[in-house]
Amino acid sequence: MQEHTDRRRSEKRSSLTEMKRLPIKFSMAALLLASAIVVVPTPAQTTDQALPVFHHAPALHVPAPAMAVDGVSTAGSYNWGGYAVTGTDFTSAKGSWTVPTVDCAKSPNAWVSFWVGIDGWTSDTVEQTGTSTWCNKTTATYFAWYEFYPAGSVEISMTVTPGDKMTAKITYSGSEFTAEITDETTGKSFSTKASVPSAARSSAEWVAEAPSGGQGILNLADFTSASFGTDGTNTATDSTKSGTIGAFGTDNTYQITQEDWPEHYVESKSSGLTGGSSFKVTWVEYN
Repeated sequence: MQEHTDRRRSEKRSSLTEMKRLPIKFSMAALLLASAIVVVPTPAQTTDQALPVFHHAPALHVPAPAMAVDGVSTAGSYNWGGYAVTGTDFTSAKGSWTVPTVDCAKSPNAWVSFWVGIDGWTSDTVEQTGTSTWCNKTTATYFAWYEFYPAGSVEISMTVTPGDKMTAKITYSGSEFTAEITDETTGKSFSTKASVPSAARSSAEWVAEAPSGGQGILNLADFTSASFGTDGTNTATDSTKSGTIGAFGTDNTYQITQEDWPEHYVESKSSGLTGGSSFKVTWVEYN
């Protein structure tokens, strides 16, 4: 069993290297080239420690057609699970989740992030804020962050504990994005602003992600399951609609399954929507 796991990890690293040579949307090289996009931070963004070792990158799409099921379109991604909606000129994405306990004994040296954001499903920037868990060998570290991709993630001075209820929102006004996150359990909150001139504002997302590092997509830590928007808080606003995830309709709402590259094993799966807003992402495997 260990030999099989080691072989799969080796093949994954090799395949991710090959991905960099492919001139297609989910190429990691294309994402790295996006670093030329300008992000103009406000002074508030410089007060916290930057974390350059990983990114919350745009979705790396599985090259398969979306299928309409139960009022949404299903789609696959190599780094995202959760939901995305598409539209034009998004000005708001709001959501909530409960921080799950991560089992680092079952998934050592792995990561998982939960966030709300604008852009990234169909574009090359992502404006987002959320929480992450890093399994440093078998020890779990929980923290909050924000990121105006392709700029680096920035850790927020906020204690995050399993079971905490988090709310987050990304808004756009004038020429700036505002990222706000609140730990409703402790009452602590944080906000910051930045200008992202190349942002398309073409999608909004509620995501459980395996972040990307220097060698490609990182292993997905075992979070068992994560609940988003249990009180109807997963909402978005674009130029024509304002409402819950389900309000954007079948053709513009994507239920995302995260798959492994290259074998296409399911790594996490997303449930259907309850009340058009709430859903659960369930961990399956981390390789």
